[in-house]
Amino acid sequence: MLRIAVPNKGSLAETAAQMLWEAGYTGRRDPRELHTADPRNGVEFFYLRPRDIATYVGSGALDVGITGRDLLLDSGSDATEIAPLGFGDSTFRFAGPADTFAELSDLEGVRVATSYPGLVGAFLERQGVTPAKLVKLDGAVESAVRLGVADAVADVVSTGATLRAAGLGIFGPVILDSTAVLIGSGVDKPGAATLLRRLQGVLVARQYVLLDYDVPVAHLERATGAAPGFESPTVSPLHDPEWVAVRVMIPRVDMNHVMDELYEIGARAILVSAIHAARL
Repeated sequence: MLRIAVPNKGSLAETAAQMLWEAGYTGRRDPRELHTADPRNGVEFFYLRPRDIATYVGSGALDVGITGRDLLLDSGSDATEIAPLGFGDSTFRFAGPADTFAELSDLEGVRVATSYPGLVGAFLERQGVTPAKLVKLDGAVESAVRLGVADAVADVVSTGATLRAAGLGIFGPVILDSTAVLIGSGVDKPGAATLLRRLQGVLVARQYVLLDYDVPVAHLERATGAAPGFESPTVSPLHDPEWVAVRVMIPRVDMNHVMDELYEIGARAILVSAIHAARL
């Protein structure tokens, strides 16, 4: 069986479980379970702390796993990223008192608090900056400066409101744009390719819709130009020889704009359907 590591809690856990369910896998029913098997699909799920998943996969104890790119890089594990999964996005930045820090070189010889010392240390080393110390904290790093534990921090930033409330300002380059990723041990395991195809199918189903419409043959070229589709449209004849039916797959975010444009071109009976699964 393919052994899959899944986050047992935190921001990645619920979405990862939902994505696996949409991909046709049967996960745990009791949130207290740490292991469950899905014999029909030939997989076993191990529910672990997100921070530990890369270590288990990199050691070969488990075959593949879902975790954050940030956690993978911070772990120093031998696990490798297979593919991004389209959720759990986050951005890592440096922050400190605005009257003290303005650029990355200002971190030379000072204390930097972070929950990701491996990730931040590697970044600073690549940039040629040597801090006095990386202070590892498990959370609420924005309080480190006020409490005198560090001079600056490196943390996940969304709006920056939490940092500003702590009297800190963002400076320097982006450390990392992170997202949830599927990771592997570098060994081709039976079932891993199927898992990847299924997860990618879920991503397609979430990002695209099917668009059906009828259009006069005289306007077909303009209509297919407005909605060329993932590869190319399916065009079928109708009883009226001057009209055709068209089916095409388009990005969900473009759906209403494309419908408006098709209507102006002369298309009618414009219908949108959700995609529940896909293999491309």
